[in-house]
Amino acid sequence: MSAPEEKAEIAAFRRSLGLDALIDVHTHFMPRRVLEKVWAYFDAGGPLIGRPWPIEYRQEEEQRLRLLREFGVRAFTSMLYPHKPGMARWLNDWAADFAARTPDCLHTATFFAEPGAADDVRRALQQGARVFKSHLQVGAYDPNDPSLKEVWGMLAEADVPVVTHCGSGPTPGPFTGPGPIATLLDRHPRLPLIIAHLGMPEYEDFLGLAERHERVMLDTTMAFTSFVEAAAPFPRRALPRLADLGDRVLLGTDFPNIPYTYGEALRALESTGLGTEWLRAVCHDNAARVFGL
Repeated sequence: MSAPEEKAEIAAFRRSLGLDALIDVHTHFMPRRVLEKVWAYFDAGGPLIGRPWPIEYRQEEEQRLRLLREFGVRAFTSMLYPHKPGMARWLNDWAADFAARTPDCLHTATFFAEPGAADDVRRALQQGARVFKSHLQVGAYDPNDPSLKEVWGMLAEADVPVVTHCGSGPTPGPFTGPGPIATLLDRHPRLPLIIAHLGMPEYEDFLGLAERHERVMLDTTMAFTSFVEAAAPFPRRALPRLADLGDRVLLGTDFPNIPYTYGEALRALESTGLGTEWLRAVCHDNAARVFGL
């Protein structure tokens, strides 16, 4: 599909929902050398996860920004994350600068389970961070690590959402799955947590956490696409539960690190059959409410 055709397809999707714009809470912008390492990880997708993972939008930063805007995305994130200690603060400084020069980006920050994590988060909040990323799979840390106790309390008190990759897809980590997050939520029930990828592949377990905790939300990143359905299909019996949580489901895509087009991600959501009102809330209204847009 050509770029003009893709833009026209996405514009038609928005019009079908009566939306002038979309809000995507799970997009990735990172320092160039970090992003190149992420792309190298996906380039090696065959040995790592058993199948190729081609990056659809491997353009320079300005071109990727222009594409999102041409797709009608009026607000997005710069999901970035450390894979080892000592990275979070300089990633947060980069993200603060990126947000300052990119007004339509929701200022994003991150942290790692390490001494000083609370100081890193406090500093990021003072810089204006509006959303955090916690990648339990890549970071391979326990969300209940003692070094994070103050972090979670601080974010709950500040009412700043945390997007967390805590499901076990595409490959499990030592602290992925619903158990560690359930323990965390028992300790911090007011924490505004956004479960990435609908909790793939433990979808129903994470739906249960959202049903029990009113501050838990889910993002749709990669869900229902043919790429994911081939390996970790969403159980159709759970669609009514997802419909009932319609005010707490947010659009996420993983742009630019997806092996298909942005339009396909939107069509996949449409394929759920959950209807126009659900889609409108997911693709715009819920995130607009959560982030005061």
